[in-house]
Amino acid sequence: MRKKSLIVLLLIMEAGFILNSAQEELSLSLVEAQQYALEFNKVVRNAELAVEAAREVVRESVAMGLPQVEANVDYSNFLGAEIEIKFGEDAPVTRIPFKPTSNLALTVGQLVFSGSYIVGLQTARLYRELAESGYEKTAIDIREQVAGAYYTVLVAEESYEIIMKNLENIKDVYEKTSALYSVGMAEVTDVDQMAVQVTSLENAARSAERQIELSYNLLRLQLGVDVESRLRLTDNLDGILLQIDFEATLTEQFDLKDNIDYQMMNTRQLMSKKQVDLEKMNYLPTISGFYNRTQKILRPDFDMTPPNLVGLQMNVPIFSSGSRKARLDQARINYETIQNEMALLTDQLLIQEKQYRYNLSTGLELYKSQRENVEVSQRVYNSINLKYQQGLVSSLDLTTANNNYLQAESSYINALIQLLNAQLELDKLLNNL
Repeated sequence: MRKKSLIVLLLIMEAGFILNSAQEELSLSLVEAQQYALEFNKVVRNAELAVEAAREVVRESVAMGLPQVEANVDYSNFLGAEIEIKFGEDAPVTRIPFKPTSNLALTVGQLVFSGSYIVGLQTARLYRELAESGYEKTAIDIREQVAGAYYTVLVAEESYEIIMKNLENIKDVYEKTSALYSVGMAEVTDVDQMAVQVTSLENAARSAERQIELSYNLLRLQLGVDVESRLRLTDNLDGILLQIDFEATLTEQFDLKDNIDYQMMNTRQLMSKKQVDLEKMNYLPTISGFYNRTQKILRPDFDMTPPNLVGLQMNVPIFSSGSRKARLDQARINYETIQNEMALLTDQLLIQEKQYRYNLSTGLELYKSQRENVEVSQRVYNSINLKYQQGLVSSLDLTTANNNYLQAESSYINALIQLLNAQLELDKLLNNL
């Protein structure tokens, strides 16, 4: 996993992102931003650690069935105690003192047969697979979130540029109207109308600036960079739209087995089945072998302990007052529950597929329609603006045309972000992220 992370980091560096240590500026395309987040996002790092922990669980499970070696050293001192032996009624008492003793024992144990060990090892490996799938799901989620945050920044900046461009035009009209009023060729209401429009757009521009900063902060959070880091996005909305084949996504077939949520639920179902098998194995005996070697360091005068001992031990479960059966029944119930959840998830994914395709199709139609509306509204505004300068229409007509144009631009921006988000949802479902 660390090797993979190093490769990703090298790819990011080769792709050309620039890290300025003085200003902490990152220059990132969408793909580079996703790769950067996979390397530095803390949620991804935790998922990576979960995989490493699961691998250690597998190693622990394997080790339980391998030879176990233990060494034991002891020392005993009887504090001058003696044993008294009398061989006859009139015989004198013979006193034999207990000498201090010390032993070094080496024991080697080996599990010969345990059904629980076999099933437990299989379950541990499934647990590792689940952790790896969890990492993959986290990576997919992060790529989706980074893309969404990236789109939000670009849309916010696009909205700001539209407002500023419109503000520049309205200011120009306002200045010309003020000049006409000063020579008596325009009404004061025309000047006031333009002043209100300028103020409204200035407020909208300040709001758009704050929205841009909020969008950048969200992207910083997803990337895992410092809040003070400066970001420069090298992709633009037009370039991103050209890279996406919406029609191909709509026609792509959906395979449940490719979906990460389905894969994780299937692994959980297998683990639940193994838990049933594990409880069944508790009815079987467990056989283990051992070898013991005892070396006397301080040997007593009378010693009958053999230095070597080899043996087998078999534990046979006989009667547990129904506790084993109860655990087996619980495991079977849990397995049936997981099966129901699996069926429910399948239905949900199939419904999501239809809904996401509908959302993308609707979003694509709406985007095209709103793009045409922007072009029409801009032509109308330009025409009325020209007529206003010629004195053929009132300032109210110009303000109305300008508001219609801004509304069309706003609707277009909303349709654009809706289209991109719909594409992200379907890509995620199809496992294309």
